[in-house]
Amino acid sequence: MQIAAELARTARVTLATRGPVKFAAQRILGRDLHFWTVRTGLDAAPLGRLLSHPPAQPVLDDGRYRAALAAGRPDRRPLFTGADGTKLLWSDERREEADAIVLATGYRPHRPCLSGLDGALDPGGTPPRHREGLATGVPGLALVGLEWQRSLSSNSLRGVGRDAERIARRLAAHLARR
Repeated sequence: MQIAAELARTARVTLATRGPVKFAAQRILGRDLHFWTVRTGLDAAPLGRLLSHPPAQPVLDDGRYRAALAAGRPDRRPLFTGADGTKLLWSDERREEADAIVLATGYRPHRPCLSGLDGALDPGGTPPRHREGLATGVPGLALVGLEWQRSLSSNSLRGVGRDAERIARRLAAHLARR
């Protein structure tokens, strides 16, 4: 959303998304939302294992992005269905010339490299079978940066280091037992 809104100041931009854009307030009671998640402990609380379907992360907004979208800068549409050369194909059969496409796919991981490891993925192929980052079906396999791996911040720069440090300790213990 940030990239699209900034580009839309000087160019015609379409934001193509899988669904409506969801917003959350960037500031609450005069402080940044990240301040409150750290202050309350929510940022590091090990809640990930309690969530069978973690909630999607909203766009943090101080009002600028919502206003830009409401003004049509950028224009938002459902995701295009294909591309043919420099033309995008839309679900209503329209073709539209595109000068550039910026793919900001978000946090939808693609893990085909794990498909050959028996027990690494759920039967449907995703998500990886793990408990707080340690694979439950493949001894010695660990993951970091997963959404809600342990906490709200597991897939962010704030939290991935904390999770990686914990995983490194647990893997070292696993190797020491071998």
